[in-house]
Amino acid sequence: MKTAFLQLNVSDDPAENLPVTLGYLRQAAAEGAQFILTPEVTNCLSTSRSHQREVLSHEADDLTLQALQQEARALGVWILIGSLALKTGDADGRFANRSFMIDPQGAIVARYDKIHMFDVQVTPEETYRESDGYRPGQHAVTAQTEFATIGMTVCYDVRFSALHSALARAGADILTVPAAFSPVTGAAHWHALLRARAIETGCYVLAPAQTGTHPSKQHKTRATYGHSLVVGPWGDVQLDAGTQPGVYMTDLHMEQVGSARARIPSLANARLFDGP
Repeated sequence: MKTAFLQLNVSDDPAENLPVTLGYLRQAAAEGAQFILTPEVTNCLSTSRSHQREVLSHEADDLTLQALQQEARALGVWILIGSLALKTGDADGRFANRSFMIDPQGAIVARYDKIHMFDVQVTPEETYRESDGYRPGQHAVTAQTEFATIGMTVCYDVRFSALHSALARAGADILTVPAAFSPVTGAAHWHALLRARAIETGCYVLAPAQTGTHPSKQHKTRATYGHSLVVGPWGDVQLDAGTQPGVYMTDLHMEQVGSARARIPSLANARLFDGP
């Protein structure tokens, strides 16, 4: 299965970001990709909630979602939109961080709202309170495709192994972890966490990422780690995209999932146990 990752360096302007994303999508399809993945917050990366209220849309009106659905149909490809920042009808005005699986007819076959919010103090100077602006999702989601069952997660979810194990037990062969990872935590934990999720489930782990210092017209800039990864079911890193934006191609060999699970049947061997 020829697969492409779009490693992006988006700004806080969705209209400015969309042509770049579409150009990469067309390049990936021209190079033979049948499954194309984008990172977290493909439409807009911003730390300003007031700016987000000005530029973000509800799902039904989001131009990035509409354009990527049309592109999937035109190119005849599967697209995982890693996530879009979207307005919701919540009374507190918080947004959704929502991932989409789009089929080759342009239809949405699955939606997933990020469950775990990135509320952390990485350093004295680097603090995040994602839950101030985004409401957490409540439901784990798998997407059915013609080539695999896909368990959908987003970024900080990667630190919660129970979610990924539940997705694998529900039939997932591939786990997607689109991200906009902090450079500090990325350097320390990104590779280790993604490899661990693959090893303990026997799944492919596909992690398209934002990268670099992100342009901003409205507020302080933010940097992300890059290093979009493909980790095989045996825990081997099969692709590391480094830090440059662009299109990165790989081939998925789905028979590796069965092979890894036959060698180490950890899903089958897992047992319930009493608490301490």
